[in-house]
Order: sequence, then structure tokens, then C-alpha cells
Amino acid sequence: MSDNKKLAIVQSNYIPWKGYFDMINMVDELILYDDCQYTKRDWRNRNKIKTQNGLQWLTIPVEVKGKYQQKIKDTVISDPEWSKKHWSAIKYNYSKTAFFKDFKDQFEELYLGCEEKYLSDINYRFITAINQILGITTKISWSMDYDMSLKGNTEKLIHLSKQVGANTYLSGPAAREYMDVKLFEDEGITVEWMDYNRYPEYNQLHSPFKQKVSIIDLIFNIGGNANNYMKSFSNKK
Repeated sequence: MSDNKKLAIVQSNYIPWKGYFDMINMVDELILYDDCQYTKRDWRNRNKIKTQNGLQWLTIPVEVKGKYQQKIKDTVISDPEWSKKHWSAIKYNYSKTAFFKDFKDQFEELYLGCEEKYLSDINYRFITAINQILGITTKISWSMDYDMSLKGNTEKLIHLSKQVGANTYLSGPAAREYMDVKLFEDEGITVEWMDYNRYPEYNQLHSPFKQKVSIIDLIFNIGGNANNYMKSFSNKK
């Protein structure tokens, strides 16, 4: 194991935006923390794409009635036809982009070949495939692979960090409101914060430019040069 190891811990999201993949590319290991409660109207099962009429949500329908306390990893798909509907919407809105033809077959297989019944497995399927497209080689693991017996949000994150041998923890900025940084420091773990500001604009099919949309928008519009519009790659140059 190297002397320095950087870790990030996030919930799995559906076809996330480029900032999510920047975080993955900035660490040595990403733990998908799907052992926590599923939250409705969040990024777990939906994301935005760009259309000529503005932004459109693509939402994976899941079973939630009477399952308020269910964990992300236990959340089940409620409509097996979701993947056909999403792929149809993506084709309709992105078929005229500069690089759609380059990635059409790959994404068509991702969608039409998707037989996973659990949301976590679907998210993992897309995240790992997009990592390959972008050239991201970060190790992806699950919180369920580790001991999660401790109570307290910050304590659990520290316990996971220690189990993987991380001495740097990269966090999203929203966690500043609840995370006790001193507890990390007391364990010799440095906390760093993601900065999602000042991303460069790129050529989208329709104006005005919208920043926080699914990574597929960047891939279909920019193709193999997509990582030129991501911070983690420019930092490595």
C-alpha cells in the first residue's frame, strides 16, 4: 500500500454530472455508500439531460410506498421498461450531437441490455462504464464490503477511511454543515473539499448553456476530448 491514499465516500447516483466523476478521478478509491437511507427526489435515481425545450429529468421508477426507511442498496425498480424509455429520450435529444454515433452502440447496450433489478446495481453499471469512457481507473468499492458497526455519520466515515488505509479524505462541499473535521484530524486524516465552481463551458446542441446536467451531455457533445472540460484531468497535466 502506498504512503498516501486518498478516499471519497458517496452515494451512488444515476448517470451523474461531471463533478461526480471528477471526484472519482481525484481519489485512489471511491466507496459507494449505499448502506444508508434512500432519499426521494434526489440524485439516486434521476438526472437531467439537455433538450431543445430546456432541461428534462430522466427518472428511474422505484418502489417507495411503505418503504420510507429502506436503504439505497435495497431499493428495487418498479418498471422494467424504464431503460427503453430512457434510451428513447436520449436518442431523440442527442442523435444530432457531434459524437453521438461514436458512443451510440455502447450506450444502447448499457440501456437495452440492463437487467439489474436494484437501483444500486444499475447506478454501478453506468458509473463504471462511463469511467472507462473517460479513462478513470479509480477503484470502486461498496460500504457493504467493510465494517459499518459504528454509530454517528462522521465516525462511520472515519472508520471506513481507516479500514482502507486512507490518510486523506475528499468530501463534497455540502458536508461542511454536518461533518466534524476535528475527529478526522485526531485520527491523522486530512480532509479536503471538492470545488465545483468555474467549470468551462462547452458546445451544447441547444443554447443557453447548462452546466449541471448528466455527464452523457458532455460525452455526446465533445467526445474523446470530454476530459478537457473536467478539473481532475487538467490538474494531472
